[in-house]
Amino acid sequence: MYFSDNLRFLRKRRKRSQDETSGALGIKRTTWSAYEIGNAEPGYDMLLKIADYFKVPVDMLLRENLAGFPESKIREIELHKETDVSGKNLRVIVTTVDADNNPNIELVPVKARAGYTGGYADPDYISVLPTFRMPFLNKERKYRTFPVSGDSMPPAVDGSWVTGEYIDNWLNIRSGTPCIVVTRDDGIVFKIVHNNLNDKDTLLLCSTNPAYEPYEVHSSQILEVWKFVNFISQEMSTPNIGQQELTNTVLNLQRELAQVKNVIRKGEA
Repeated sequence: MYFSDNLRFLRKRRKRSQDETSGALGIKRTTWSAYEIGNAEPGYDMLLKIADYFKVPVDMLLRENLAGFPESKIREIELHKETDVSGKNLRVIVTTVDADNNPNIELVPVKARAGYTGGYADPDYISVLPTFRMPFLNKERKYRTFPVSGDSMPPAVDGSWVTGEYIDNWLNIRSGTPCIVVTRDDGIVFKIVHNNLNDKDTLLLCSTNPAYEPYEVHSSQILEVWKFVNFISQEMSTPNIGQQELTNTVLNLQRELAQVKNVIRKGEA
């Protein structure tokens, strides 16, 4: 078997440290190190999680010497790993409830953010997250709150908290919808989503800050999608806003950007 060699090769190929990889998978660095040198073997659940993380079939992870594959072949394997964008297959969402069996809203702290891509489907990971409730939200739907990092999505500034509603069928995402998208490589990102799944099998992620270029994410990179509901800012000067207000902000920015482009084109003519 090439399992240990493949783990080391795939990690280095992604330019990830053992700390980063183990954190993403929700295990200790020493445990991951033991996997890489062949002193320990993961259980079935962790083996599947590792295969999903690297987007390589379990059988190939165990039997094939991936270091001998050309880069083009590995990319082909990654891109063709089947992704259920419609939610027709069982997509498990781990959740918690309060003492009265009402669903909680789990909050992902900043310190737990890096490990979420590895722990999102782990009941032990989810069970220790802080929880709270928003009585005005629909009890029949599932919500989760994530931290905002950076300045790419004003008015949701760095340090804000965004709450999203879980989306099972990604094909139903309407273009222009603000979403929290959980990805394998980039972790948790808050963006305006344009749905290209039917045509290109991708989502186009855009920022409200025009300084940030839009970029595409292939469906195989996506773990979860949460539709934006509201956000809470730690800055007293910034009020809480709803989805319509954020959408209006995006449209205004897009109009302003179009005007700037027109001025530039006229100046070049």
